Amino acid sequence: MKSIKSTFLLTIFSLCLQNTFGQSAIELQTTARTFMQQGDYANAVLVLNRATQLAPQNIEIAKDLAMGYYMQKQNSKALDIIKPLLDREDADDQCYQIAGNIYQQLDLAKDCDKLYRKGIKRFPESGPLYNELGELLLYQKDISAIKQWEKGIEVDPNYSKNYFNACKYYFATSDKVWCILYGEIFVNMEPLSTRAPEIKSILLESYKKIFTNTEIAKNSKDNLFATAFIETMNKQSSVAASGINAESITMIRTRFILDWFQDNAAKFPFRLFDLQKQLLQEGLFDAYNQWIFGSVQNLAVYQNWTITHSTDYNDFSHFQKGRIFKLPAAQYYRY
Repeated sequence: MKSIKSTFLLTIFSLCLQNTFGQSAIELQTTARTFMQQGDYANAVLVLNRATQLAPQNIEIAKDLAMGYYMQKQNSKALDIIKPLLDREDADDQCYQIAGNIYQQLDLAKDCDKLYRKGIKRFPESGPLYNELGELLLYQKDISAIKQWEKGIEVDPNYSKNYFNACKYYFATSDKVWCILYGEIFVNMEPLSTRAPEIKSILLESYKKIFTNTEIAKNSKDNLFATAFIETMNKQSSVAASGINAESITMIRTRFILDWFQDNAAKFPFRLFDLQKQLLQEGLFDAYNQWIFGSVQNLAVYQNWTITHSTDYNDFSHFQKGRIFKLPAAQYYRY
């Protein structure tokens, strides 16, 4: 009986000790992440190595450690840590992302390409991996990059970076329909991003071209959604003829939404247009369009607008802060 009691107490003690070690490892990881956010990767690696000793099987700590070495350009050490993780059952798509970043820093494009495709085969709904592969292909001047970003948008519609890259790709072509749609989705997903002003400028320029470039309509004729978009937008050609600016775009897009929901919304439900309709109904559509187009057309004029229309500006800002823009599945129309 005494032996059984001793064994039981020893087991309880061991479990408590393991729990303490695990908690300590997590606390160390939290400290290390703070160092990484501050750009102090040397201290982050130091702390993460201690955490690894306490929890050697913790994959999240291992990923952070690999990233710490990567940020210090100690790629051999980073690879030594990340490569064994790729074959683990609890590996996720982020493991492949980290490994890909290391391969790219080592200028091992072929290995990186193979890695991303292996990761996509294992995680076929990973928007990040499609985006990374697309960026790798673009770096190699391979125009099939757009296929990866499109697939990422289709299978993982709430991962923003595929929209960013696809928008920029289409801006360089005559296909402004998807440039406009993907660009506006991106700025709603990342309204505070440092990349948002660039996309807003692209949106403004794309609206200027969509009414003057006949190639846009030709390129859209094989896609029912894009055709419906162009036909509905072209109804506002008379408004566009007086010039494209924040005010005229607001009028064009207001009439577009009214026409779209009368003729096309049932056939092509689309969250972006639902948002525009909501803003229109709540009296925030003018402020929304000023935020997108006015802010890049003429910043000084826009800043003056926010002062002279302070109520509208504040109401829209409050609306922005209280939401996260997400797209439902099965609203992918770029077939």
